Amino acid sequence: MTEPASAIAALLDILDLETLEHNLFRGRSPSVGWQRVYGGQVIGQALVAAIRTVEDGRFAHSLHAYFLRPGDPQVPIIYEVDRIRDGKSFTTRRVVAIQHGQAIFSMSASFHREEQGFDHQMPMPDVPGPDELPSEAELKARLMEHLPAPIRAYWERERPIEMRPVDISRYFDRTAREPVQHVWMRATAPLPDRRRLHQCVLAYASDFTLLDTALIAHGRAVFDPDLQLASLDHALWFHRPFRADEWLLYSQDSPTTHGARGFCRGTFHARDGTLVASAAQEGLIRLRRPA
Repeated sequence: MTEPASAIAALLDILDLETLEHNLFRGRSPSVGWQRVYGGQVIGQALVAAIRTVEDGRFAHSLHAYFLRPGDPQVPIIYEVDRIRDGKSFTTRRVVAIQHGQAIFSMSASFHREEQGFDHQMPMPDVPGPDELPSEAELKARLMEHLPAPIRAYWERERPIEMRPVDISRYFDRTAREPVQHVWMRATAPLPDRRRLHQCVLAYASDFTLLDTALIAHGRAVFDPDLQLASLDHALWFHRPFRADEWLLYSQDSPTTHGARGFCRGTFHARDGTLVASAAQEGLIRLRRPA
């Protein structure tokens, strides 16, 4: 089984895109047996591609992305960057991810040089800290044999991001409840001291549990075989500097589902209560028709 440090090394390798030409980059997918490319991987790689064309001293403050087609994990992904604007304070980039000659993903990202200004934020939710919760290893030891097969297969893989849900009861009790969840997460090994890399790692992690929040209102989970789920779009805002290898609380809710689409929101707080990022996503939630 892959050790945490090796899992982080593999993630950093995936985020280290190959430069093909001016504004043109190539990324690859890990060999984990997924039928399609994980959406957070494409977000993270697209952000890396955009960053490669932005001058030092400017950091991403927002990105807005659309998933257009499922990604093929067996084929490299080509990222084409359009240098929309380089202003005095802001830089704007557009990135298109291409496979088999077709766009599978499109993203706009904006970068900003640091400035002083007004400062306020919403407080961090009052939930147990990560040290008060069982680690992934402890959860596996206690619960693995009781989990459904798809969930067990997911948790058996060593991943670069450790997650500690505040409440795991929904995986055993399929009662519909308020669509809210809190998950502590961090990289499983130290990351290089590069702020823009930490933004890319957070972008990668931000797609893990967000759409799943909408299913809580219906007593369902992402691994249910009669559900077809897919991210449709994804937005991320970076508010303050942070480290992705330190604990971040991902607080998520889902205001609505309708028309086979679910809408979810999330905020990231550092352990000291600092609000560092926010996310929003709409995803496809479709019941599969019986064969």
